[in-house]
Amino acid sequence: MKAIWKGYVRFSLVTIPIRIYNAVDAEQTIRFNQLHKEDNGPIGYQKICKKCGKPVAMDDIVKGFAYEPDRYVIVEKQDLDKIKLKSTKMIDIEGFISASAVDPMLFDVPYFAGPDGPVAVKAYLLLAATLKETGQMGMGKVVLRDREEIVMLAARENGIILYKLRAPNEVRKMSQVPELENSPVDKKQLELAKNLVGSMETSLDALDLSDKYNDALRAMVESKISGKQIVTVEEEEKPTAIDIMTALRQSIDRAKGERKPMERATRSQRKAGADTRQTKPRKAKSA
Repeated sequence: MKAIWKGYVRFSLVTIPIRIYNAVDAEQTIRFNQLHKEDNGPIGYQKICKKCGKPVAMDDIVKGFAYEPDRYVIVEKQDLDKIKLKSTKMIDIEGFISASAVDPMLFDVPYFAGPDGPVAVKAYLLLAATLKETGQMGMGKVVLRDREEIVMLAARENGIILYKLRAPNEVRKMSQVPELENSPVDKKQLELAKNLVGSMETSLDALDLSDKYNDALRAMVESKISGKQIVTVEEEEKPTAIDIMTALRQSIDRAKGERKPMERATRSQRKAGADTRQTKPRKAKSA
């Protein structure tokens, strides 16, 4: 695994050398290249100046900030290099908070944080164990890819995971969503809906959370590579709209029906186990 950042995490007078790694494997996603239909040549992208209409080489492109329409201030690389922030190489933990105090809307991208070399391992594992034992998360800032990010360090298994957080002012309010009404919910419908949720209660491990579309894409690509015929998947019919109370009652009945065979099998297994224990021969007592 290749590190994308190397620096230090510090809380009070304790400084730990760390490296940051991508926690999400983007290579699992099928990606397509754009090709020329006539000869399968890859399509390139030219940078065209909208003012003169001429192609522009990368060396002739500069960064500019529009402070007025069609008026820019040019920012050179040496200008960016003059910005000195501690967070370019140091994550200063400004405080520790409980995970429940962070709005899930603020979570953006997860990264793994690991020790930078054998010397850092002991202090790193101490911080990881402290975060795990206290249930607290360290809040700080770090510059990743030319932007200072709010980050949160938390324990995960025997290591530390670093979450990049969105700034609170970037998150919109639910009240901005159109057509949300404050009218009360029907109590009978609410009770039926709660019963349905209870009948469908399960665990995360029992759910199939695989990316079926990506799997189908991969299977289609592999079929074309091997020259096999592509198996088509029929699209589900559009559901017909029915009364909400009827839909809730039918859903509860279906959920109960799906659970009954499992419950009967479990009871049968328990009974068989009990019968086995009862018929098991006892050891003879020694004289």
